[in-house]
Amino acid sequence: MDELSINGLNIAYQDCGHTGRPLLLVHGFTGNRHDFRDQYDALCDLGRTVAYDHRGHGDSGNAGVADAYSFAQLVADLKSFVDNLGLDEFDLLGHSMGGMVALRYVLAHPSTVGSLVLMDTSARAPDGFQRFVFVAGGELAIAEGMERLAEIASSLAREDPNRPAASIAFERRIGSDAYWGRHRDRMLAMDPYAFGVLGLEICDQDPLTARLAEISCPTTIIVGEQDGPFLEPSEEMEAGIRNARRVVIPDAAHSPQLENPAAWLHAVREHLEWVRGAAAL
Repeated sequence: MDELSINGLNIAYQDCGHTGRPLLLVHGFTGNRHDFRDQYDALCDLGRTVAYDHRGHGDSGNAGVADAYSFAQLVADLKSFVDNLGLDEFDLLGHSMGGMVALRYVLAHPSTVGSLVLMDTSARAPDGFQRFVFVAGGELAIAEGMERLAEIASSLAREDPNRPAASIAFERRIGSDAYWGRHRDRMLAMDPYAFGVLGLEICDQDPLTARLAEISCPTTIIVGEQDGPFLEPSEEMEAGIRNARRVVIPDAAHSPQLENPAAWLHAVREHLEWVRGAAAL
């Protein structure tokens, strides 16, 4: 793990495979760079791969105040991170909230993004997201801590009758202790203020659907076939971005890199062959 001081906080990151144009991975809400850890070696074999933790997530610093978190701030952090590493051009992959950050980044700084992978994300508030959940969760996190919030969130997820089959299958494959341990570790590594504020940013975001035509770089949209809240948004992004194609990952929900890693890696490799040429991999 390496660190950079970015906009007043230490940002943790990993950087490997130091050849070719970098692939920069941006994780989602409550996640961190370890969301890609099972595929990291395979990605690094394809070329330089960089993954970092958002502020308030993983091993990066916690601001400890609500006004330090916003989509605008995460985009500013990404810009500073790119500048500090001297990345003149890179391929950008954003997962879930990370995709929302990636969309805003490429609209603000199009010249630096060679290509884009938008993974289980949306250009607007996702379908079915309930604002009161993040209000209540944020208040609980600040009052009682992230461990208590993690306990409640895991209990609710275990009992959810609509839980995707791909999520259940992944739990069976790695074992319940490992599966729920990952969820707990991700939550405990998060600033409670980040949870409350960024959850509401997802729900209250200004739609970018009308601006999708401004994106000109080659774009692959990846979505798990069981990721209900993001299926229609993925179609909207495919229709709105001029040079876009969509890949639906079978037997996967919101985290296809975990639920169907072989199909996910194939989709990412195909994207990189498309934008870099097979000889560059």
